[in-house]
Amino acid sequence: MRGLVSILFGLLLLATAPHVRAQHVPDMPFPAALHGDAFRLDSPTLGRGFDIYVRLPPEYDPEGPAYPVVYLLDGDSLFPILAANHLFLTYEEDLPEVVIVGIAYGGFDPSVNRRNIDFQSPDEGVPPEDAGAGRFHTFLTDELIPVVEARFNVDPDGRVLFGQSRAGNLVLYSAVAHPDVFRGRIASNPSLTPGMGSILDGAAPARRDDLMVVITSGERDRADLPAEAALWVDTWSGRDVPDRPWDIRLIRIPGGTHAANSTDAYRAGMLWLFAGDYAGD
Repeated sequence: MRGLVSILFGLLLLATAPHVRAQHVPDMPFPAALHGDAFRLDSPTLGRGFDIYVRLPPEYDPEGPAYPVVYLLDGDSLFPILAANHLFLTYEEDLPEVVIVGIAYGGFDPSVNRRNIDFQSPDEGVPPEDAGAGRFHTFLTDELIPVVEARFNVDPDGRVLFGQSRAGNLVLYSAVAHPDVFRGRIASNPSLTPGMGSILDGAAPARRDDLMVVITSGERDRADLPAEAALWVDTWSGRDVPDRPWDIRLIRIPGGTHAANSTDAYRAGMLWLFAGDYAGD
């Protein structure tokens, strides 16, 4: 009898509780920390499109001094994390405000997400059709960057490129093959094999003398990846300018894993790029 009373009481509560229903809000604004813009950009070079997300500074001034601009690869996952976190870095680390551009595939399914090809640099044994880093970089330089710089008040001399894991391979390919495009580059726990064959030798000539490359390695990452990163840094650090067209810094992330510490990698890399130091190393 007591059980029946409990059931009836529960049904009464359900019947009298306020009815809650999710409602679609047209053009619902971004959260304040991610305030900005979003648009679809089709790439003739690649024959497919990308979702582009743009985070603008809270006091964005389209007529004031131009902002540095950070291009985030793997924007599907990293844009919501790193773009929002940059707000706190301006509060507590005195980093400048920047415009942040997330380059997203629109999903993680291999039918739309082609990072395995787009971030693959040429190497022995890699079929040319699978080594898409050159084509993807053309998308960046000839299609995306001109659109961003036409729509937003950003400094063409203040570009930064951030990539995690295989996207870190694209970052280092960019540094070697097209050094002048980005003033700063951050490769977080880069996965460089296969692909080493095209990023260890023969950097293209650079016209700039302010170029910087940061590699971060998590202490708890897979053992082969920090070894690959150290090999890249050691190889290039042993060369003199102009053969090595950038300053290089390897930063260890204490306790860092492969993917879950992207905010730490971003923080460390940005502090070195913009302040010339990272106290946590």
